[in-house]
Amino acid sequence: MENIHSFLKPVDFGVVIAYLVVLIAIGYWVSFIRKRNAGENLFLAGHSLGWGSIGFTMWGTNVGPSMLIASASIGYTTGVVAGNFGWYAFVFIFLLAVVFAPRYLSARVMTLPEFMGKRFGQSTRNILAWYTLATILISWLALTLFAGSILVSQMLNLKTWISVIILVVIAAFFTIAGGLKAVAYTNVFQMGLLIVVSLILTVVSIIKIGSPEVAGENLNPGILSQLGSYWDSFIAGIKGMYEKTPSNYWNLFLPLDNKDYPWLAIILGYPIMGVWFWCTDQSMVQSVLGAKNLKQGQLGANFTGWLKILDVALFIIPGIACFVLFPNLADPDEAYMTMVTRLLPAGMTGLVMAVLIAALISTIDSALNSLSTVFTMDIYVRKYKPEATQHEIIKTGRIVTLAGAILAIFLTLAIDSIKGLKLFDIFQAILGFIAPPMAVVFLFGVLWKKTTTRAANFALVGGTIISIGTGIFYLVGISTGQQFWPHFLMLSFYLFVIIAFATWFVVITDNTEARISKNITDFGALPKPGKKVLTLWILLIVTMIGLYIFFNGH
Repeated sequence: MENIHSFLKPVDFGVVIAYLVVLIAIGYWVSFIRKRNAGENLFLAGHSLGWGSIGFTMWGTNVGPSMLIASASIGYTTGVVAGNFGWYAFVFIFLLAVVFAPRYLSARVMTLPEFMGKRFGQSTRNILAWYTLATILISWLALTLFAGSILVSQMLNLKTWISVIILVVIAAFFTIAGGLKAVAYTNVFQMGLLIVVSLILTVVSIIKIGSPEVAGENLNPGILSQLGSYWDSFIAGIKGMYEKTPSNYWNLFLPLDNKDYPWLAIILGYPIMGVWFWCTDQSMVQSVLGAKNLKQGQLGANFTGWLKILDVALFIIPGIACFVLFPNLADPDEAYMTMVTRLLPAGMTGLVMAVLIAALISTIDSALNSLSTVFTMDIYVRKYKPEATQHEIIKTGRIVTLAGAILAIFLTLAIDSIKGLKLFDIFQAILGFIAPPMAVVFLFGVLWKKTTTRAANFALVGGTIISIGTGIFYLVGISTGQQFWPHFLMLSFYLFVIIAFATWFVVITDNTEARISKNITDFGALPKPGKKVLTLWILLIVTMIGLYIFFNGH
């Protein structure tokens, strides 16, 4: 595929520059003009986040350029099946809202390691803090920066290391200056832009399928100025897209013999990643911890669930449309960029570039903020300087953000030096091997009061050795062509079962004294969800069940 840089016009670069100026202006306004309660703003936004900011921040943290590219690619090759990674999430976002969030907020904690420290003691908090830092650096920062640097270097025709530095500098600006509040305010702007531009691409691609001159290399970008007269083409495009794709493209669950996404692997394996990602990962949960109150946190989580419905329409449908319009792509990973450069006019292509940069910055600054919060509160303040002043805490948090940004650059460049590995293909697998120990220790810690410190530490340490060790063998086996391993989602499920059984065994064999002295009690009576929260969640659950029924009747 020809480099996207060759398709760009001066107006595209003007749009990108204007976007960056507006973004930095918003960050400056939040960070300096509205500055108050700096310490809490830096980490938890002064507990001032409403449901809108929470929802956009969680969704924005989840959405990245790799998601746009990978989702369109999977849409091109297999249809809507990848929608499970967005739509199935509502179950675990619901668990966050009604099971985990009440406990987190009633415990009045700033980090999840702090919560587990209150539950099991300081040894568990210390182990989990370092585990969380490693997870953020690898899965959130290094891999996201690597994915983003490829796109930015293609768009701007820059070297990888320059692209990485640009992304980190912009993201670190918001995190260092304004913390979570700046991240949340800019995410609202960025995610609104992402929805608008991605929706335009989806609509234009469907209209093009339904128009008489469908297919071909010379598509007329002027279609964008005539959307009002293209309703008939839009309806015809929906019908044409359905008729010109294999029927299994519209099924969320594929047969057991499907090598890529068998339905059993999704049903059993995704929940392990879902619990870890949506309920226990600091980067995802931090905006809920910064909520004004529990109700706003629960409504924010619900809003995230509604936003996740958009994943299929905004990220996967363009890939399916590309299959109809350009069925002979040599590399499916080119599907998203092919649609952008062939369907959108000058200026709009620049907006897409801005959206990609927005998605990158959103993920990176959220991760940097979480990294700073965990290290500062769970390691520096707790272990080294409990008497630290507010000024010292803020200063340390900003230093950690800067250090984390620099370390992330070097990790990204190290990943870039690895040749011959399809890192995009193994990204989900890596998450599948990180998830089991965290899912076990949080589920046991929250749902079973008899769980002991010894059992929790075993799940974190022993479970990590088992899970990561298996993951290394799996990745080596795949890279050498040895295909005897089960699907990585099934493997994640098996690891979860093994670690959970072993943890249960440690609990029942632990002595009474250990239970009494180490097992810190619950956090008091937990409030029940209000009527508005329950109503919105019931509506979302009914909607999701309806979507699953609709997309499995083909």
